[in-house]
Amino acid sequence: MEKVNHTLKSVLPRAKELVKKMSLEEKASLCSGKNFWNTKEIERLRIKSMMVTDGPHGLRKQAGDSDHLGINNSVSATCFPTAVATACSFDRDLLYEMGIAVGEECVQEEVAVILGPGANIKRSPLCGRNFEYFSEDPLLTGEMAAALIGGIQSKNIGTSLKHYLANNQEKARLISNSVIDERALREIYLTGFEIAIKKAQPWTLMCSYNKINDIYASGHKLLMTDIPRGEWGFEGAIVTDWGAMNDRVEGIQAGLDLEMPAFDGASDRLIVDAVRAGKLDEKLVDLSAVRMTAIALQAEKTQATPYDAEAHNELARRVARESAVLLKLGNVLPVDKNKKIALIGEFAKVPRYQGAGSSKISPTRITSVTDAFDAENINYSFAPGYSATSDEPNEALITEAIGVAKVADVIFAFVGLPDSYESEGFDRTHLNMPKAHTRLIDELVATGKKIVAVISAGGVVNIPWRDKVDSILLMNLSGQNSGYAAYDLLFGDYSPCGKLAETYPLKLTETPSIAHFGTGGNIEYRESIYVGYRYYDKAQKQVMYPFGHGLSYTTFTYSGLKLSAKKIGDRDTLQVEVVVTNTGKQAGKEIVQLYISAPESTIYKPMRELRDFAKVELQMKESKTVTFTLERRAFAYYNINVKDWFVESGDYKIEIGASSRDIRLNDTVTVDSSQEGAIPDYRTAAPGYYNLLQPGTYDVPKEQFEEVLGRKVPEERILRPFTPNSTLGDIRVHWIGRMMNKQIEKSTMKMFAGDEGDSGDIVKMIQEMAVDMPLRQLGMLSQGALSVKRIEGLIDIMNGHILKGIRGLMKK
Repeated sequence: MEKVNHTLKSVLPRAKELVKKMSLEEKASLCSGKNFWNTKEIERLRIKSMMVTDGPHGLRKQAGDSDHLGINNSVSATCFPTAVATACSFDRDLLYEMGIAVGEECVQEEVAVILGPGANIKRSPLCGRNFEYFSEDPLLTGEMAAALIGGIQSKNIGTSLKHYLANNQEKARLISNSVIDERALREIYLTGFEIAIKKAQPWTLMCSYNKINDIYASGHKLLMTDIPRGEWGFEGAIVTDWGAMNDRVEGIQAGLDLEMPAFDGASDRLIVDAVRAGKLDEKLVDLSAVRMTAIALQAEKTQATPYDAEAHNELARRVARESAVLLKLGNVLPVDKNKKIALIGEFAKVPRYQGAGSSKISPTRITSVTDAFDAENINYSFAPGYSATSDEPNEALITEAIGVAKVADVIFAFVGLPDSYESEGFDRTHLNMPKAHTRLIDELVATGKKIVAVISAGGVVNIPWRDKVDSILLMNLSGQNSGYAAYDLLFGDYSPCGKLAETYPLKLTETPSIAHFGTGGNIEYRESIYVGYRYYDKAQKQVMYPFGHGLSYTTFTYSGLKLSAKKIGDRDTLQVEVVVTNTGKQAGKEIVQLYISAPESTIYKPMRELRDFAKVELQMKESKTVTFTLERRAFAYYNINVKDWFVESGDYKIEIGASSRDIRLNDTVTVDSSQEGAIPDYRTAAPGYYNLLQPGTYDVPKEQFEEVLGRKVPEERILRPFTPNSTLGDIRVHWIGRMMNKQIEKSTMKMFAGDEGDSGDIVKMIQEMAVDMPLRQLGMLSQGALSVKRIEGLIDIMNGHILKGIRGLMKK
């Protein structure tokens, strides 16, 4: 497949010429939205308004009322598997192909930019939005994001890589402060974005809501300009997440180009007034105007054409099939289609196939497992076993399910997490499935029948009965054609080939960030670089399933590991070859993972790190040679003393594995480094980063974290006086604040009163987010009815400046 990526480079010269013809007001107008989803036009220069819409695993275009939370209806579009699933494919070409399809749907709907993909690291399995993110590993994250971006932009549709940066939890995401040491920031949280930008050049980069090391992302010049544009060569525009702008003038100075959404022109006036007052350099406004003009010019080249909905539905089936992970094989799968089959679990008929929030797509169709079985004339019996809207076991449903199961040869039990358990806007508090699901499995096990458990979830789940069932197939959130994908795999028409993109720990208390996750204010990333398998492997923790784990209906052997050299310089490349053979009785695909273990040092390091991967398809008895090319960065860590990536001299172990805990082959290469500089040594000041072999919860003492951080952890924010960044929760101490909170709660409940649909997750999302919503976001929440001046007036009144506040309330 020829890969074409339409970037902005070719239109930048014309954009610069057009900006020279603009007035200051016109340039400022391009720096904020026209409304919720559109940018502004400049008619006299024939610069058109553009529409941007939510993504990232499909198109969520709203034709009517607009929102950014998935509340109102959107046009029909193909709902592809979410990132929690597609990352498990480890398949760059597949993600590129999916991107093409998403781009084609944007073309038909005349959308210029789709908001995605998400490249945030899965710091904790509790993050409510993990279903939208790829992995705990930055390399896998970056490669998957780059592939999807490339596919979408091949259709001349822009993407918005998000949420930049360190937005790793939903709790207090609008006002929290991610406190991270520089090395972890570079190695873990920036690397995925870096890979995606360097490889695919997304048209836009979306800043997150939170602070990073005391500075809101929207005003963080180091992160908005110096690193992406200065170091990575990013050519596009930077846009806020919806309502993420803290200070508009500060944002322009930092390199933040587009504020979304906008309603009353207040931000445009702030920019113009600041320039005329000598507080803002007009050249910075010019830069933002050029970037926005370039996107408009590139976007106008796209002409609306229809897409093939049926072909996209079949692609969704294939993506889901390639992404499913066989956690446990047993001796049941694949199942003979002539067996007496019981489908147990409501998810078999009403599938859980996507997450809630801004990415919630209106699918073109939904194919459940029962739909697929019916279409293929498979004989089966069905019982729901539980209600997806209730946590508690339903004795009548369980009794019915046991009756159906007892007359079957094989039970397919469909369980997982319902919508109410995970969503944008709030985090999970545990990893358990509903009691109704666990109880159902226990009762089915008691029948003595063969059981294949099929799990649908947007993140890691506890599987306490994993040793009691025969097989476990993890579908994650596998899109609108998940039913047919499951059908393909359960009966062996295709062999499962996905691998876990995140570790399944045994206990939540053993996750490395648990002691400092889910709070507001400062979120201390005390675990530093020890995220996911980097921690579990170093700490030698037993896990339920390791990173990279995934089984198949066939077997593979690895042999013939060859390195192109036994000694290299730090500027040389190393070729690594390995032979993979299908030794089983069915065609299949294997994901070969290359890890590097660095030599012992005065700086703390993980046991191993993923440095490349390849997916290889093999017929029975077929062998193929897989070749990897390792460059300097594969051997480097970020040295804060030299402010650069640094390669130490020493022996590096090259490991080839089927997971991070299943290393099949290894060899050693000696690297001779030409770099000079002091290597950081925290062995005395912060020993908690060296000896991880401790029982219980991992929690580095604050003073040791501050040694690695290089400064004191900042003081928590002061609640008074009230400011635009005070939250609705903060102002409850004032009678006006209590009234405002009650009105928002009343409006939310009224909006969904009598709704028998799936609005429960949305109501919970809004209620959870409202507590932590800063007052500056009320303008967006009210869609412009509350202007900036009126919000400032309310703040003045609550701070005791009554007359000044009343005057503010009278202004538009």
